[in-house]
Amino acid sequence: MRTFPVRFAATLAFFGALTVFGTIGYRVIEGWSLLDALYMTAITLTSVGYEEVHPLSETGQGFTMFLLVGGITGIGIWFALITAFIVEIDLTDLLRRRKSEKELVRMDDHVVICGAGRTGRQVIEELVAAGQPFVVIERERSTIEELYRALPEALVIAGDATLDHNLVEARVAHARALVASLSADADNLFVCLSARHLNADLLIVARAHEEQALDKMFRAGADRVVSPNVSSAVQMASFILRPSVMSLVDVMAHSGDLSLRLEQAEIPSTSPLAGQTLMDAAIPQRTGLIVIAVEKDTYGERQFLFNPVASTRLDAGDELIVLGEPEQVETLRRYVGS
Repeated sequence: MRTFPVRFAATLAFFGALTVFGTIGYRVIEGWSLLDALYMTAITLTSVGYEEVHPLSETGQGFTMFLLVGGITGIGIWFALITAFIVEIDLTDLLRRRKSEKELVRMDDHVVICGAGRTGRQVIEELVAAGQPFVVIERERSTIEELYRALPEALVIAGDATLDHNLVEARVAHARALVASLSADADNLFVCLSARHLNADLLIVARAHEEQALDKMFRAGADRVVSPNVSSAVQMASFILRPSVMSLVDVMAHSGDLSLRLEQAEIPSTSPLAGQTLMDAAIPQRTGLIVIAVEKDTYGERQFLFNPVASTRLDAGDELIVLGEPEQVETLRRYVGS
């Protein structure tokens, strides 16, 4: 498909050269005016079958037959080019759909992104950087094409995310998380309801434009709700009150050169760290990471222990919140056995 513009330009150049050649030929051979010569060249190259502008000499007849061969050849090339372009588009879409269907069957523990607009694209960029598999559900064809240009290997389902069969095709029942980032709050609400029904353990993060939609999203099954208006206001105030801290956070979030990231790692029941203290685990010494917090289950509620002391006990199911490089985080995950 990338070669089509080149072939198209070459075909136009071929017809343009024949047109100039024919016009000059008729003027020289028959002595016609520029308009008569151009008109005769045009009806000859297109084989429309009109009568000659003026009677032709024998030399002019031979020249006309030569132009006819060139015109028929050019028209054949033109139709072949258009046909190949259409077939290539259909074949590319067919192969892409079949590849997506095969990969979707094997998808597990992935993220489903409903809506590939501005917010959805930012989420996709973060998931790509983290190496997290994902599936996108998007109904706008132009948005899908834009996504494919940026990520040719992306798995995309062309359809409405509010319809259950598209969520089923995205294997929501086997996914670890879902992002509802559609343009309308009502659509995100429907997605939350359907996704929660299909997977009770799914982590659902939804976007709400209006503040009054926040509580509705939670009632519909969302675990986290993000409101751009609220978060933007808080961020603006934070830049005024804590400029240095927010500048660091902003650099960490948007700089491609800074490799430090906040990450999490769960301690499974089979982990050798389960039952040990932070001092015994020696995470900074073994991985180079900084332990920012430990999320623990306290009487059925998840609570954070910020800046945990060395005597903090690590239990199965705890989440370690750490700061460091991606390679160090992978070392930690192998260390804890998650």
